[in-house]
Amino acid sequence: MKPGLGIRDSGLGEAGARQPARLRSSESPIPNPQSRPSYGFSLIELLVALAVFAALAAAAYGGLAQLARTRGALAAQQDRLAAVTRAVAAVERDLRQAVSRSVLGSGRNDVLPALSGVSGGVELTRLGYANPRAESRSHLERVAYALDGAALRRLRYAVLDRAPDTVPATTVLLDRVDELRLRYLGCDGTWREAWPSSQPPTCGRQIDRTELLPRAVEFRFVLPDLGEIRRLVELPSSSPPTAVVVEP
Repeated sequence: MKPGLGIRDSGLGEAGARQPARLRSSESPIPNPQSRPSYGFSLIELLVALAVFAALAAAAYGGLAQLARTRGALAAQQDRLAAVTRAVAAVERDLRQAVSRSVLGSGRNDVLPALSGVSGGVELTRLGYANPRAESRSHLERVAYALDGAALRRLRYAVLDRAPDTVPATTVLLDRVDELRLRYLGCDGTWREAWPSSQPPTCGRQIDRTELLPRAVEFRFVLPDLGEIRRLVELPSSSPPTAVVVEP
């Protein structure tokens, strides 16, 4: 104990008094930057990641765009093929249902043949005019086909024997048609570019020239994208065979 102060000496001296100060200095609240662990990416790593992502995105977009274009082209081709199929089926259906029934034209004493055709169009009387409402009208129908520019049109008349102001209803069956060609096979086996011809075949039967039908009709569509489509349609007989009466 030091005299006059009443404090007992612990025996450590000045070294013992300085030791807590050194311990306190080692526990400094200021962090050391070199001792901290590093987190995140460097700038080079970010640039490389962005470059890889951009390359993958460009490749994926190109593939999706090509897929969309291919799908659109296939859909357009399917629609085109369906339209061609419907047009060919409509012409075939009308020709197969042709009937020997001449009609009156718009002029006085103007008689139109049951089937009147040239190399670029045809007009005929057909069966099968549906009448679901049982209206007082004929089940026959007068239709025509002609090429107007690059569009194949179907004309339908509301009546058989026309009045001077009769106008047909027109429907576009097919567009982008370069050419429509027809020819007509007579009962003598000869192809003709027009029907009825100036010298119609008789083939052993006396039939009115306006009621005579060809044995078959060939029509051709020339399309810029699908080429030539050719169909040969057999027509029904101009007149039914004579009935034979059998005696009981």
